[in-house]
Amino acid sequence: MERPVNRLAHLAIGLLAAACLCGAAQADVRLGVGAPVTGPDATFGAQLRMGAEQAVADINASGGILGQQISIEVGDDAADPKQGVSVANKFVGDQIAFVVGHFNSGVTMPASDVYAEANILEITPGSTNPQITERGIETIFRTCGRDDQQGAVAAKFLAAQGAKKIAIVHDKTTYGKGLADETKKSLNALGVTEVLYEGVNKGEKDYSAVVSKIKESGADIVYWGGVHTEGGLLLRQMRDQGVSAVMMGGDGIASDEFAAIAGPGVEGTFMTFPPDPRDRPEAAKVVQEFKAKNFNPETYTLYSYAAVEVLKQAAEAAKSLDAAEVAKAMHSGMNFKTVIGDINFDKNGDVTRADYVVFVWKKGPDGRIGYYQLGK
Repeated sequence: MERPVNRLAHLAIGLLAAACLCGAAQADVRLGVGAPVTGPDATFGAQLRMGAEQAVADINASGGILGQQISIEVGDDAADPKQGVSVANKFVGDQIAFVVGHFNSGVTMPASDVYAEANILEITPGSTNPQITERGIETIFRTCGRDDQQGAVAAKFLAAQGAKKIAIVHDKTTYGKGLADETKKSLNALGVTEVLYEGVNKGEKDYSAVVSKIKESGADIVYWGGVHTEGGLLLRQMRDQGVSAVMMGGDGIASDEFAAIAGPGVEGTFMTFPPDPRDRPEAAKVVQEFKAKNFNPETYTLYSYAAVEVLKQAAEAAKSLDAAEVAKAMHSGMNFKTVIGDINFDKNGDVTRADYVVFVWKKGPDGRIGYYQLGK
């Protein structure tokens, strides 16, 4: 029969081992990824998730952050503001230290209030509404640009083409309407007044009413403020109803799915987006890693990867995992080496490099329709 003292000794050893294991688990740097994993914007959600997961795998393989491994938790916001807040509250309860996300500006806005109150640092790879970083929140940043920046580029391009009859249509979301309004503001400043300004409901399938208004306006350009799903349907229905006006949009249509939804009539569509990050020499190794997984790291995949790189470099510069201290390092003007190039942040948390250019959708050498930067 085992003596009581031995049982007590074994119990103590077991409790000590459990404590050690628990301590090791808690020592991980906990990263949350908030993104539309399901729903109409799931293409972009996959980009944010894949980008962050690959960055975490690569950083963990090289020692982690401050000697600690990164663990990752994905929250599906389904591109819905209320669900985004639910994801944010779950991240707070799960003691997430940093968040990469969200994608939609309308989701990032309310979710970021939750993170700020809980001292969680957030970097969005894809939310471009200017107000996101202009509310005085010290712990929110983005690796992408802003709607006022790409709106100005779009307006200058359209004005240079001699466009006079421009219809502006948006999806009424924080992102879509914000982008449309910034472009409208820049066009008006250049002396161009739109012939139509209309909003459509996100998720609708029948745009015949707005297509009729576009036709009646005599517009030769339709500027679209929104993402690829509704934008693609609108363009397809324009062509089906004999409207030949050229469409132009922003980064929300920068997905191969836009061409799949819009059909052959997509050729000649213009859009604003930064120079393709997949072509940067800094991204070559990572792009190959994605190709080995049969995943195309288009649009915001590398912006998500870069967000995790920034977190690592800022935390190590601050010698801390506290959000406020990491944010100070990010606001300090230090240079961050990332797969999307060298970036710095201003006092608001925006990248100082504004590099939007114009792309056109056309057939490539392989016969497939894709987006190509003008002048290259």
